[in-house]
Amino acid sequence: MLLTGTFSRSIDDKQRVTIPKELRAALGEASGGVFYVAPGTDGSLAIYDEGSFLQLADRFSSASPAQRDVRAFGRLFYAQARRTELDKQGRLRIPPELSQWAALSTDAVLVGVGNHMELWESKRWDRYTSERRGHYDELAEATFRTGSGGAKE
Repeated sequence: MLLTGTFSRSIDDKQRVTIPKELRAALGEASGGVFYVAPGTDGSLAIYDEGSFLQLADRFSSASPAQRDVRAFGRLFYAQARRTELDKQGRLRIPPELSQWAALSTDAVLVGVGNHMELWESKRWDRYTSERRGHYDELAEATFRTGSGGAKE
């Protein structure tokens, strides 16, 4: 499963967002319609299908619980993560506290980010991309530099 693309979305008055058919198709039947919405980074919300969320939990459990930052992140992340299901129209309900945390309004952007999706308030997404677009090559080099934790060239 590889989730890609950027999709302008509307959030209705019941805090629901429609997952595009393209992303639902990439997720396939494996998701079973079950998702986890959690605080993301940079002011976004992260949306994981159940399998990806369990993989994340496995990866997190390998971190040392003796580290203060690991404990704090785990508490903050899991305390706010919420299980939700797609309705028959392909919509996910965003819990109000997470919608507020990400400052979501009626205009949002849903982004496929490999193994998960991110939901952004549209103006925040525009600022984020415009600030970083000019640094794309530098970001790519840093990501794929040998020895920096990225993939080897």
